[in-house]
Amino acid sequence: MKKMLLITASLLSAFGFSAQANDRYRERPPVIVSPDLTAPWIMQLGGQVNPAPAVRSQQRQGQVYYRQQAPRAVYRQAPPSGRQPIFAPRTQSTQIRPPQIRHQQPRMQVQAAAVRPNPVIRQGLEPQFLPQMVDYRTDKAPGTIVIDTNNRFLYLVMENGQAKRYGVGVGKPGFEWAGTHTVTRKAEWPSWHPPKEMIQREAAKGHYLPVSMEGGPENPLGARAMYLGSTLYRIHGTNAPWTIGSAVSSGCIRMRNEDVTDLYQRVDVGTKVFVM
Repeated sequence: MKKMLLITASLLSAFGFSAQANDRYRERPPVIVSPDLTAPWIMQLGGQVNPAPAVRSQQRQGQVYYRQQAPRAVYRQAPPSGRQPIFAPRTQSTQIRPPQIRHQQPRMQVQAAAVRPNPVIRQGLEPQFLPQMVDYRTDKAPGTIVIDTNNRFLYLVMENGQAKRYGVGVGKPGFEWAGTHTVTRKAEWPSWHPPKEMIQREAAKGHYLPVSMEGGPENPLGARAMYLGSTLYRIHGTNAPWTIGSAVSSGCIRMRNEDVTDLYQRVDVGTKVFVM
């Protein structure tokens, strides 16, 4: 009998508890979502965060309300005693100062240093160095070659007081010479064998010459050469026609390739050559 009473009492209490629970959660509370959690996602989607409406006094079942939150106050925590803060406050020496107006100092006049002008390099041959017929009074026989080193002219004496004049390049300072010789040999597109003295002299300047070079357009002797006596001097062409009219050689008389070719056809071995 007692067991039956206990079972009946426990059943009644269980039904009463479930009834109270149903009455308690009959109306579900609204879900409140903070704007702080949704704002970043809306911003990533390109939307605009609208301020949430205020919570209404009457709440209905199944609706979601957003509660506006007051702006949070940020307080800086003081560093513990004995430790320096990571970002120290600005002191008087680190305060941003207004820009100072500087008085512009008068510029000092500096005198320009004297500069030596660069040497003028001829781009073309000057007209007076082109081959031409001129009046030339001399006691030399026709067919004789006369070289005026001071004026950079070579004269091939002709009859009736005439001469054919060519422009030439002559020896540079220290390599001038004068004398009388004869043409002992003629060569077309001659090979070049610079003497040992020239090789050593140019090597001291940093220019290294070959021991020999076959004839051709790149050869310094040019298209033709006429050798003077037993000397190392020649009347020859050049691969640098812009040097005609200058003192740039090591003693040889240089001409344009077309001019030396014309002279080569007019003279023979044994022709007298006077260098003044």
